[in-house]
Amino acid sequence: MKTPQTTTRFVIFICIVVSLVVGYIILSKTSAITFLEDGAALQQWIQQLGVAGPIVIISLMTIAIIMSPIPSAPIALAAGAAYGHTAGTVYVAIGSELGAIIAFFIARLVGTDILQKWVGDRLTKTMLGSQNTLMGIVFISRLLPFISFDMISYAAGVTPLKFWRFAVATLAGIIPASFLLAHFGSELASGESQRIGITVLLLGGVSLIFLLFNWLSHRRN
Repeated sequence: MKTPQTTTRFVIFICIVVSLVVGYIILSKTSAITFLEDGAALQQWIQQLGVAGPIVIISLMTIAIIMSPIPSAPIALAAGAAYGHTAGTVYVAIGSELGAIIAFFIARLVGTDILQKWVGDRLTKTMLGSQNTLMGIVFISRLLPFISFDMISYAAGVTPLKFWRFAVATLAGIIPASFLLAHFGSELASGESQRIGITVLLLGGVSLIFLLFNWLSHRRN
């Protein structure tokens, strides 16, 4: 039997989901998502905003994390192109962290109750009960580009992982990825073919290492 508190949390959760879906439909109908996928146009627009540009970058990154279909990579590249790899990394990391935290709490509103009803308290306290293990999983997942950043944030919200551990693991994991994307965007904006080529090779090498790690993990399993 549902308690009034559970019912309230469920209603709030449904309202949030509906709001996200409606927001995404509006963005799709207004071609805003297509615009966000155009890194060059996005960079020019951000640079025209002046001092408001960093706030817009942070806000866009936050929204992109919460609304999974919205691409975050072009925003990160535009941040690096507009502000350089250092400042761009800071803005991208802040936006990503805020988006991850919001997604975490959205899932925690009702997700934990649903998980316990499905699998029982025993599973959530044993298999999902190790704070260090869960923290390590979140951290490693942030380093692997083929694992959905958004889905990990939502999934972590339905586990017993403490918020501060989630926030620390997420921040530690997103800084390297934020730097790579911002640095890549900065190098592309420089227009120097040699620097761009070196950056592309480095990013390709990093991606290859991650893919190889994923393949070896699957082989071991």
